[in-house]
Amino acid sequence: MKTEKNIFIAFLLNLLFSIVEIIGGIFTGSIAIISDAVHDFGDATSIGLSYLFEKKSKKKPDELYTYGYARYSVLGGLITVVILLIGSGIVIYNAIDRFINPVSIHYNNMLILAVIGLIVNLLATYFTHGGHSINQKAVNLHMLEDVLGWAVILIGAVIMRFTNLWILDPILSICVALFILFNAIKSLKEILDIFLIKTPKDIKIQTLKEHILKIDGILDVHHFHVWTIDGERVCASLHIAVKEYSSQIKSDVKAELNEHGIDHITIEMETSNEECSEKECCVKSHPRPHTHHHHHHHHH
Repeated sequence: MKTEKNIFIAFLLNLLFSIVEIIGGIFTGSIAIISDAVHDFGDATSIGLSYLFEKKSKKKPDELYTYGYARYSVLGGLITVVILLIGSGIVIYNAIDRFINPVSIHYNNMLILAVIGLIVNLLATYFTHGGHSINQKAVNLHMLEDVLGWAVILIGAVIMRFTNLWILDPILSICVALFILFNAIKSLKEILDIFLIKTPKDIKIQTLKEHILKIDGILDVHHFHVWTIDGERVCASLHIAVKEYSSQIKSDVKAELNEHGIDHITIEMETSNEECSEKECCVKSHPRPHTHHHHHHHHH
């Protein structure tokens, strides 16, 4: 359960750091640092939630969640991404405010904290990178945001000690916020696709249909649904019309779908004389032409 452990490490690092920051803020009397500590505490909370959801998502299917709990992980990702979106918005808003009312900043203490902040978040980013789960990717993006944020403070602080370019701070902040915003929106789209049961992007239904129709003894494929539970596990359900029942056909279809990374497959088999009762609701390759000029409906 690597993902879970990594998210937990990120959570601990963030929590410890926000506590260090609060203490540092009280000692240096810097409102900036205290407000930042609050921000980091929020981060820690959001990652704590992600951790709980990731843990829950590993539970096996039961009668309440027959597909298992995998989507809790996606939900964790959703919460993190929404928090990131709001966060980027606030950063951009504050930076624009900075342009209008420049702030004088006390740099020495900020430098020390920024270095610690950078190290802590680099560690957290390192632990959460390379995950496959959408939740872990979201948490990693979150950590990256913190790293970039501290890097900006650090670079800004160093440059501003020697020059008077206060404008650099808000400019860099806006760049970071836009970068995060862009990636968070990308993640959000991925998450919504999962909840909206969209066909996973590397799967072409039409191609799959053609491959299946090539299998010996298959007359037709309909009610073909492909979806993903958590962005990793892909399920399919389909009806196939055959000349006669055969378990060979079934295993051929399964092998074909497995090749395309679909591992959870439900197949309904019908012989040609057992016309599918629900032909209407499927995505048909050949829709029947509608005839509009009939005024009388014949009831069968």
